[in-house]
Amino acid sequence: MFVSIPDLLRFVTVPVFAWAAYQDVRTRRVPNCVWVPLVAVGLITLTLDGRSVIALSSPEIQSLFFLRVGVSLGVVAPLGYAVWRLGGFGGADAKAIVTLAVVFPTYPEVYVRWTAIPLEPSAVGVFSLTILTNTALISAAIPLVLAGRNAINGRCQPTMFVGWPVSVDRVANVHGQLLQKDGTQDSDSDGLDIDAVRMYLRWRGSTLEAVRQSPATHRDPTSIPTTPNDPGDGSVAEYDERLISSQLYSETRRADRQRIDDQKIDAWGVAAFFADIDGDAYGSTPSQLRAGLELLSSSETESVWVSPGIPFLVVVFFGLLTALTYGDLLASLLQLIGIV
Repeated sequence: MFVSIPDLLRFVTVPVFAWAAYQDVRTRRVPNCVWVPLVAVGLITLTLDGRSVIALSSPEIQSLFFLRVGVSLGVVAPLGYAVWRLGGFGGADAKAIVTLAVVFPTYPEVYVRWTAIPLEPSAVGVFSLTILTNTALISAAIPLVLAGRNAINGRCQPTMFVGWPVSVDRVANVHGQLLQKDGTQDSDSDGLDIDAVRMYLRWRGSTLEAVRQSPATHRDPTSIPTTPNDPGDGSVAEYDERLISSQLYSETRRADRQRIDDQKIDAWGVAAFFADIDGDAYGSTPSQLRAGLELLSSSETESVWVSPGIPFLVVVFFGLLTALTYGDLLASLLQLIGIV
């Protein structure tokens, strides 16, 4: 087996991308400190490659190398930033794309006896672009995987392509957006980010279990603590029911009150929550949060449909893995259908 030193350094970064993807699954948060060392490795390997190409390659090879690097740094990296600015994905996702553009501007190669890896390199030769196209194809396949999983379990309905049912007891520990409890999309709670629910529960010092046990008490806005907690960022890591349960405001331990139906009253204290937090709650609205709390607190609700919102860094990581091993999925697909 033979691999150049710059490419070996690039392969060393792969476990870091794997860890970032894991963090995105577990907490949907990736520390900023992850990306700086990776960019440093990318700049070092790019410098080593550039010196080698200038010293040992023909002018044509040099021009091709710098063109590919230019596309990676001048097109792929700004594209990641632009999509983030447009709200297409989060800041960590944009940083990952920019980092990949720096670390993997051209194809790394590993020679193993009779072959070289990746098996199917792109003729374009911009490796970060291959990672992006692989990521796009994998993303396009996710709804089909969800539909297959639901079909196997006999859940055939329109939302089978975008989500699956989750027990109410588990909702506070998963990521995603609420659909209706039967999988339809005609409820005010549709699209409610579960991170916003966790922020609300932490803010008022309660848990989803407590809300289900005494919904009328929690619906009463006078049960809101005088000094609510910091809502945090809604991550699962910050939502610890044992910790929150020990800090429950005494008012929420009162006997369940008569149901409050007057919509002029700030039911659930949602308006107070939105007025108190800094910014919005992942795009959620007061009416969405109220509807979501009504849905989750109902004794008739045993499970709800959740659109998981697969973490983008996970898809990017699989795009990276397929690019490093197989190569360009899009080029192979176009060849298969006879376009190229």
